[in-house]
Amino acid sequence: MIDAAVGFQCPTCVMEGMRSTRALELPYGGTRVADTRRTTVVLIAVNVIIFLVAMAVKGFADQFSLTPAGTCLSVSDPDSYYPNATAAQCAASGDGNWVPGVAGGRWWQIITSAFLHTQLWHVGLNMMALWILGQNLERVLGRARFLALYLVSALTGSAAVMWLASPDSSSLGASGAIFGMFAAFALLVWRVKGDFKQVLYVLGINAVISFMPGISWQAHLGGFLGGLVVAAIIVFAPRENRSVLQWAGVGVVTALTLGAIALRVLQLI
Repeated sequence: MIDAAVGFQCPTCVMEGMRSTRALELPYGGTRVADTRRTTVVLIAVNVIIFLVAMAVKGFADQFSLTPAGTCLSVSDPDSYYPNATAAQCAASGDGNWVPGVAGGRWWQIITSAFLHTQLWHVGLNMMALWILGQNLERVLGRARFLALYLVSALTGSAAVMWLASPDSSSLGASGAIFGMFAAFALLVWRVKGDFKQVLYVLGINAVISFMPGISWQAHLGGFLGGLVVAAIIVFAPRENRSVLQWAGVGVVTALTLGAIALRVLQLI
C-alpha cells in the first residue's frame, strides 16, 4: 500500500490515476478536449462577421483599422487621403476628413484591426491559413495557450506598425496573428525534429509576399517575432510550475508590448 493524504491507496489504483492524468494533459500544459478546433472556428467566425459588418456599414473600417497618429481622408474621394497632413492642416484643406488614430485616443485599434478585413481575397487567404495552422496548434497547445498566442501575436504586430509604419498609414487584417502562428508552428516542428525544410519553404514564400505593394510587412514581422517568443515560453517552460511560468511569461510579453505602444503614442501626440 502507498501512503496517501488520507489513509492508504493500492499501487494499481495509483498507477491507473497517473495514467489517466497523463492522457488528459497536453504536451505543453493544458487539458485535452474532445473538440480541438473550437477556438479556431470561433476566431474564423468573428473575423467573417466583422468583415460582413465592414462591408455593410460605411466608415466602419476607418474607425477600427490601425492608424498610429491619424489620417486625413478626402471628402470628395474617400479612397484617397492627404499624406503627412496634421489635423489642423486637414481641417484647413476644405476637402479633408480627419480620422484619429491610436495617438488620438482610439486605443482599441491595436486589437480591432487584427479582426478587420475589407477585401474578400484578404479575409479568404487569412482564414484559410487560420484554419490550417489553427487547428493543429490548438490540438497541441490547448485552447487557452493557443488563444494567447493568437492575441499576443496580433498585439505585437500592431506594435511594429506603430513604430515602423508611417504615422498616417492604415493597417488592418489578421496577418500579424497568422505570422505569429507560422512562427509557433515552425518552432514546434523544429522541437520535434520534423520536416523543417518544408516549413522554411512556406515561410520564405510568405516573407516575399510580405514586401508586395499594399502589404503591411511591419505587422507580419511584429506578429512573427511575438509568436516566436510566446511559443518559446510555452514550449520551453520547465515542467515544474509550468503553467505559472508560462502565463507569467505571456503576461510580461503583453505588458512590454503595451508599454512600447504607449511610448510611441507619447511621441506622436
